Amino acid sequence: MCIALKYGIWNVSTPQASAVNDLVSGGYAPLAAMVLSARGFRSAAEAKQQLACNLPLLDPFLLTDMDLAAGRVGLAMTRGEKIAVFGDYDVDGITATCLLTDFLRRHGADCISYIPGRLEEGYGLNPIAIRYLHEEGVKLIITVDCGITAVAEAQLCKELGIDLVITDHHECKDVLPEAIAVVDPHRHDGGYPHKTLSGVGVAFKLAVALSGDQEQVLDEYADMVCLGTVADVMPLLGENRVFVSHGLKSIRNTRRPGLAALMQECGCAADSVSASTIGYMLAPRINAAGRMGQIDWAVELFLTKDAERASYLAHSLCELNRQRQQVEAQIYDDAISMLPPGQQPEAIVLADESWHQGVVGIVASRIAEEFCCPTFLICLDGEHGKASSRSFGGFNLFSSLTALSDLLESYGGHEFAAGFTISRQQIPAFREQICARAAEYYTDTGPRTVLDIDCAIAPELLSIKGIDALETLEPCGNACPKPVLMMNQLTVERISLVGSGRHMRLRLRAGRQSINAIYFSATPETASIQPGDVVDVAFHPQVNEFHDERTPQMNVLDIRPSCVAPCSPEIGGYSHIHSGTLTREEAANLLPERSLLSVVWRYLAQLSSQICEDPLCLCRKIVRWSNQSMSLGQFFTCLDIFRDVGLLRYTRHHKEIVIELTPGAEKADLNQSHTLQILLQAKES
Repeated sequence: MCIALKYGIWNVSTPQASAVNDLVSGGYAPLAAMVLSARGFRSAAEAKQQLACNLPLLDPFLLTDMDLAAGRVGLAMTRGEKIAVFGDYDVDGITATCLLTDFLRRHGADCISYIPGRLEEGYGLNPIAIRYLHEEGVKLIITVDCGITAVAEAQLCKELGIDLVITDHHECKDVLPEAIAVVDPHRHDGGYPHKTLSGVGVAFKLAVALSGDQEQVLDEYADMVCLGTVADVMPLLGENRVFVSHGLKSIRNTRRPGLAALMQECGCAADSVSASTIGYMLAPRINAAGRMGQIDWAVELFLTKDAERASYLAHSLCELNRQRQQVEAQIYDDAISMLPPGQQPEAIVLADESWHQGVVGIVASRIAEEFCCPTFLICLDGEHGKASSRSFGGFNLFSSLTALSDLLESYGGHEFAAGFTISRQQIPAFREQICARAAEYYTDTGPRTVLDIDCAIAPELLSIKGIDALETLEPCGNACPKPVLMMNQLTVERISLVGSGRHMRLRLRAGRQSINAIYFSATPETASIQPGDVVDVAFHPQVNEFHDERTPQMNVLDIRPSCVAPCSPEIGGYSHIHSGTLTREEAANLLPERSLLSVVWRYLAQLSSQICEDPLCLCRKIVRWSNQSMSLGQFFTCLDIFRDVGLLRYTRHHKEIVIELTPGAEKADLNQSHTLQILLQAKES
């Protein structure tokens, strides 16, 4: 049975006793102190400074060109010129558009907003939009959350007599667009200390520059800045912590009919809104407008003052999100049906004429996680296609697309998510070459999915008081994640299925203490666990509230077999054995003792003739069974030795290893193994 071990490596930090004591003395509860120490904090003063949500905000004029931007916008307002705020179709772009549009209108500006259609125009400033705004009499375009790479589009604005002010937060290229002002914290010639502002954060700074009263603007628009910052996964450090902390308070007491209606429509209790609530409940419904071609609904939701209209729009967005989910499910089913029978490919490349461009990225992400390989889904339109891709296990999408750029018409993105356009006739060649690159990448490396765990804890620390005390870390998000804890040597007492069989409830035992756990999107079959198993569990601590009773609970992130002896996920120089580059030290580390070879063989021999497992998980099971330490590299070396002498065959594929024992071949002379001889010679050289 193939285990769904989600993370090949558990990177467990260790709290420092002296730091924990100092943090406790400074007012932090023991569990919170352990987490903070594991994250590198050495004192209560240091932690409080880093987690502070009341730091003074920076002067907006520290941003390069902010003086020019504010001057030109102020001039347009004085002259009564028509201004267009031009944004993006995600939550960050929508909130940035609405914030600046609302601010300018409140201060008497003749201002309209414009967000391009995702399907018709694509991302960012484009000739279609510029010419339309020119016909509408717009004299000044202000971009928000886009524009930093719009060199050609800036030139078109100049030719048409439209002034352009760019505000963005994306990385700058060597050549900036020719505009009245280019405001971006990433400018190479800029000195703004806080580089990780969101697009709406930069728009907020422009509003502050125009107003001169940062506190008043924050009081009015903290909710929008919070939404965009969290939804765009900005690091919750520095100014962003101030934005999100103030914004969550504002959302809980919102004065915007649209936001209140959206929370009510999706069943989100206002008094318990958190960054997680935004990420999992509010943001997807706002994003649905852009994905499904109804971007105006989201903009109007934030700008309307009419409660009845707000209720209609909120209902419409939730319905649109349900439609998005249905479209997503259909694309997923279509894609799964297209997969070739038998062994899955090293990378998944699929194409179809009926797929929705605004949704395929979500499906690609789901398939990449489920099948443990990079996934490319292409929406075909005639002889061309637009693709969304998602990575898995550290496979670098952008560098791979760069290497295969001769097959593409255009491409962009980063290591983990990317898009490209391609002609239909080039898809087979692209599939063949990207699969070859993925095969080489995954074959030559060990586990690359890493779960960062704050610390291992004793069962008695998982208490209501301890979990509640972790609120001192809020708001949690990027760069300040929710605590991830670990417990070792837990016995699985009971398993029950919930959510129509899609999730598991677990009862775990540590000594005399029983602990409840929920494991979403997992079953006993996919997790390969059963009552009686002894496991390690990585989890988010949470409080389960049911019938007015609060009990501690684990929100499980991963489960693995427990080991008493060391079991390293490292493969060392394993890939060098047959390449002629094996060093003496690598050989010494990989060469298994005869006792270890015996242990591995006896364990495999007691199983069925064919074994399908995650190799690291199988390695851990052998270590637990034998109490003999072993690294993953040593495990693969043992298999190679057995294969050399005909005891078994095995194939590796992503996170799975399929081992077939040779019938009747129970004894063999291991000294005849080519792998063993290479290791012995290298060790003695």
